Amino acid sequence: MNINPFKKQSPKYAEYGQGEPIILLYGLFGSVRNFEPLVQHLEKTNRVIVPIFPFYEMGFCVDIFTLTGYLHEVTEELQLDRFHLLGNSMGGHIALLYTLKHPQRVRTLILSGSSGLYEHGMGDTYPRRRDYDYIKEKTELTFYKPDVATKELVDEIYATVNSRKAIQIISLAKSTIRHNVEKELHKLTLPCCIVWGRNDTITPPDVAESFHRLIPQSELHWIDECGHVPMLECPEQFNRIMDSFLQTVAS
Repeated sequence: MNINPFKKQSPKYAEYGQGEPIILLYGLFGSVRNFEPLVQHLEKTNRVIVPIFPFYEMGFCVDIFTLTGYLHEVTEELQLDRFHLLGNSMGGHIALLYTLKHPQRVRTLILSGSSGLYEHGMGDTYPRRRDYDYIKEKTELTFYKPDVATKELVDEIYATVNSRKAIQIISLAKSTIRHNVEKELHKLTLPCCIVWGRNDTITPPDVAESFHRLIPQSELHWIDECGHVPMLECPEQFNRIMDSFLQTVAS
């Protein structure tokens, strides 16, 4: 079953379910599709909001701070006061910057494969744009199980890097590398759940351990045989960890 990204949507976000709000932020090559199993799980109990980042419509000067400002626009438009914030990959970096700037609005933070310290990615240099096999191989490396990188997903990324969007991809990727948040993480005082694929090659396990060490009220959970996008590759394990964390916070 596929989620319908137009179930309730403005040009800025997709929205599902009712209840306590939780915002989901995807990464550089991601989309609403990355959260399909998670949305199906959460919309039974929560109001789920997925901002649709205009990565490639903001001109050549787009950076991690531009997107953090965009997230703030979405929260203002929806008149959200307190909410949970979940970010994967670059979405985690945006979640961190937003929480540091607006700590009173974020109830809990959930990070998975987050950038913000360091990462190995496909977007920090010009990829071999016309080489489909190369793009397929790099996409498969995102996951522990290569078959999670479906042809549909590879085709989508191939089309992106072979469009005029390639310059924005590089701009954004370099922006995440330049803006390291290590020295600011001690300021985070909210509950933080770090869920990491044990086999993540984009943001390796020691990145998760560093986040855990630097964020005061954090807990670290591993998912074995899992790569950079746990909520898509290992949704059942990811959902169990997240549910337990949110229930503990609620109680």
